[in-house]
Amino acid sequence: MNILIIEDEPALASALASACKRLGYDARTCGSGRAGLDALTAGGVTLAILDIGLPDLSGLDVLKKARASAPGVPVIIITAHGNLDNAVAARQLGAAAYLVKPLDLAEVQQTLQQVLAAAAPAPKAEPQSARAQMLGSAPAIQRVFLEIAHATTTDAPILLSGPTGSGKTLAARAIHEHSARATAPFVVLHCAALPEQLLESELFGHVKGAFTGALTDREGHIERARGGTLFLDEIGDISASVQAKLLRFVEEHSFTRLGGREDIRVELRLITATNKNLREEVAAGRFREDLFYRLHVLEIQMPPLHERRADLPMLAANFLRTAARPLSLAPETLAILQQHDWPGNLRELRNALEHAAAVCTGPIILPSHLPRELRNCAASDLDTRLTSSLAGWLDAQLAAGSDYDTMHDALESMVLKHLLSRFDGKPTILARETRMNRVTLRKKLMQAPD
Repeated sequence: MNILIIEDEPALASALASACKRLGYDARTCGSGRAGLDALTAGGVTLAILDIGLPDLSGLDVLKKARASAPGVPVIIITAHGNLDNAVAARQLGAAAYLVKPLDLAEVQQTLQQVLAAAAPAPKAEPQSARAQMLGSAPAIQRVFLEIAHATTTDAPILLSGPTGSGKTLAARAIHEHSARATAPFVVLHCAALPEQLLESELFGHVKGAFTGALTDREGHIERARGGTLFLDEIGDISASVQAKLLRFVEEHSFTRLGGREDIRVELRLITATNKNLREEVAAGRFREDLFYRLHVLEIQMPPLHERRADLPMLAANFLRTAARPLSLAPETLAILQQHDWPGNLRELRNALEHAAAVCTGPIILPSHLPRELRNCAASDLDTRLTSSLAGWLDAQLAAGSDYDTMHDALESMVLKHLLSRFDGKPTILARETRMNRVTLRKKLMQAPD
């Protein structure tokens, strides 16, 4: 694969070429926009790395012309001054990624690999069934899988309990899709979002004239779910009046439309869900005990996401499959996801990844692409862990009799070794990117202990 680097800084162009060659790619450099366009027009280029600040042409002008002369070549834009106009223009012109100097060479290599892997047209993502989306290997979710398997073999009512966003609707769909009713309707009603009269009408239907605005007869969710599955979410929020009518339907499989007199019989599978403790609601007199026991024939408790952290890489990859283009998580991004407590559970994870996919210009989701509150929590946790680790290290050094200079030199040596590895072991690039005097840096590296 041939990679073209259009960059007027010789040192940076050389570093980028070395990064490409380490990955096994051929690389050549051009120091101007016109030379780069000539090379692209000549063909044989698999990917281009393009600086915006070129001596003769704007990199954005080069990108625009490259879309015409080499439309199939992905382009990674790099710039020393990231701003809104450049970022928007680069994305609108079809840049595959947008990187801001100073460059992290490890990030550059990751971006190269991901852009090249995504260069081939990806097949259009097909909608995933609930069965495909219910995944994980953590013991907490494996228990749920076993309980769902049992639930699919019976028509008994099922109560799904667990915190908000833990996947109760997904579990209900999976039960339906695995059951003998899979070809029949799956009807969902979110009970908490509706006032009492409207909920009653949506659930049982109404006849013409039952209330102001009831201009025609209308069937409710129960009738629409005939022969299939009715899923009532947040069942703990329904009023006492609706509870009484629902109890009658559960026991007799018949009901009366709002304002009507005729009994209607419907056969279906009932699944309910709640984020409340219904036993406590019964004890407090807010939920009918007889209805609770009728709905509670089988109960499946959905685990919160923090109990299944090991599943985060799999869950994130599954969510990202629905993105408009191939995306993956940088290791440090995944580390932030695994450290978070996820009070909003799967729903919060999905929202965070949708946000990241929307702001990410390249194929790799970096920590900077995550929602600000998630980054702030991660930074706070990292500071706490660093302070704790450093305190332990300092205590051990003091116990060993180390003086301040020894501890200072040891810490500085660790910092410099880490930074040097991030810049391909080249002190010149490290000095430039960290604005350190090169002579001073070389002296410190020579004095650092092995």
